[in-house]
Amino acid sequence: MKNLPIGIQTFEGIRKDDFIYVDKTEFVYEIARIKGSYFLSRPRRFGKSLFLNTLKSLFQGKKDLFVRRTPAENDLWIADKWDFSKIHPVIHFSFDKMDNRILEKSILWGIDNHAELFNVVLRADGVKNRFQELLEKVSAKHGEVVLLVDEYDKPIIEFLEFEENGIYTKAIENQKTMKQFYSVLKASEEYLRLTFITGVSKFTKVSVFSDLNHLQDITLDEDFANIVGYTQEELENSFSEYIDKAANSLKMDRLLLLKEMKIWYNGFSWDGKQTLYNSFGVLNFFSNRKFRNYWFSTGTPTFLLNQMKKQNIYDVENTRIDIESIESYDISNLNLISLLFQTGYLTIKEMDGRILLLDYPNQEVRESMYRFMIDGLAPNPQRIYTIGTIDDLKKAFLTANLTTVRSIVSSLLSDLPYEVYDKQSEGLYHGLLHFMFSLLGVYIKSEVHSARGRADSVVETATHVYIFEFKFNKTAAEAM
Repeated sequence: MKNLPIGIQTFEGIRKDDFIYVDKTEFVYEIARIKGSYFLSRPRRFGKSLFLNTLKSLFQGKKDLFVRRTPAENDLWIADKWDFSKIHPVIHFSFDKMDNRILEKSILWGIDNHAELFNVVLRADGVKNRFQELLEKVSAKHGEVVLLVDEYDKPIIEFLEFEENGIYTKAIENQKTMKQFYSVLKASEEYLRLTFITGVSKFTKVSVFSDLNHLQDITLDEDFANIVGYTQEELENSFSEYIDKAANSLKMDRLLLLKEMKIWYNGFSWDGKQTLYNSFGVLNFFSNRKFRNYWFSTGTPTFLLNQMKKQNIYDVENTRIDIESIESYDISNLNLISLLFQTGYLTIKEMDGRILLLDYPNQEVRESMYRFMIDGLAPNPQRIYTIGTIDDLKKAFLTANLTTVRSIVSSLLSDLPYEVYDKQSEGLYHGLLHFMFSLLGVYIKSEVHSARGRADSVVETATHVYIFEFKFNKTAAEAM
């Protein structure tokens, strides 16, 4: 069996060292075939870096990486469709690998490193002028430049957890530096054969993207919906032996295993039609052969939790939002739903014109979000949510045993540290109970409005509907 490419982000490394490569070169061809400028937003760990690296190898003319490497395999899709003799200089910036605490110095170091690579001498000062000079001189000496920028927004989103008096000081400082860097591109089109920029988010208005409005944004383009990630067909074709190995290890029928994998790891979508597996989660599942949280655990969405608390919004499932709002990402006015979508915690379930229906993509993300939010809203290292407690609470709801429901919920809330209990208000407990009930797998909806009034939460089982009203520091009589 070929090896699983866990943590391998270079196309050359995958192809030369006998790792599985899911062939995405048809998309590579569509991007590379004509002169253009593109932007793609996808969550972390979704294969963006590998896609850029594949483009890099293509324009460097490394044909040997695209043809079959053993008698048992085929050429990649693009192998007989591309003229590998036409080589272009590739300038590749990865902001995921830079020290974004000293961003300006990091960018200047990257510019100078490329100048040395292409044997050009730069004399200009400052990020903007020096980058402009690099593009001009490399183009003049080696031909039109291919510019690849990976994780362009990392210098900003990396510092969204650090807020000072309501202002993201370091994020805004880095935003200004990035604006200088990207302001060069529109005026440098004559030097560029291709520009391809990836990131998690799309900063708009007077932000970074005000200088990148010439880019073609393919994030929600149906033709590029599957550009990264794995489709069901790609999963079954490329990992057939690993599917059999996992089914044997877990003592499951192959079809049942595939069904369970789909529930756990599939569901990501950028057109509301085609669904994808996150590559990182799939690779780690095949490596460990256990249904666990893999993708979610690689990044803790602390700043999202802070925004939930600030905006007092906890019920985000099945949310409708227009496309313009979903693409908005402005540091001065962060939209929680947009944040959740762009970071991958919500995905498109339906598209009706310009209105999107968003929900958690799969069981891994849904359950992980519930548990993370419960612990984040009411941190207590002594609390342990045992399977028994969760099952007991679910059974109590299903059998309409409200005495037991009240007892279990009270015990879960009563172990909160005093300082947490003392400082919080109704909104926190509303959110906490929403996540707690959702984790059970019962239907819950918060802030339900009707012509006759509003309910804080409604929980439905097959036989009963429970209506909840939350009040803080009041007696039951006062609440009624």
